Amino acid sequence: MDFIFIEDLRVEARVGIYDREKAAPQRLELNLTFGVPDSAAQRDDIADTINYATVIERIRDELSKRHFNLIESLGEFVVKLLFDEFGAPWVKIHIAKIGVMRGVKRVGVFIQRGREGVELPAGDARPKS
Repeated sequence: MDFIFIEDLRVEARVGIYDREKAAPQRLELNLTFGVPDSAAQRDDIADTINYATVIERIRDELSKRHFNLIESLGEFVVKLLFDEFGAPWVKIHIAKIGVMRGVKRVGVFIQRGREGVELPAGDARPKS
């Protein structure tokens, strides 16, 4: 399986259980890795893969319209979007709230899911920087 990754995607989203979190959007940082068909590179055609620009646009659009109590629910929503709308066979997502607590740089969640019958890759599929 080949992978596309999107790192340090900044989005505005309403997420949280506290009144201050419900009152205004927060800046989140997303890191995504998702599987694409191995054949995507063979024909050198965007139609054979998942267009990352469209993924970014859809995530920003959808998250701007919704409120999630839990960052875990937001993550599951994004995973489902990648499965249902883009046909990704495997998704890994890291989501972090930035600077929400004094003395803490980030607080977040990591989710990794494969469609039924898709084996999850061992280790981290993202390249190391």
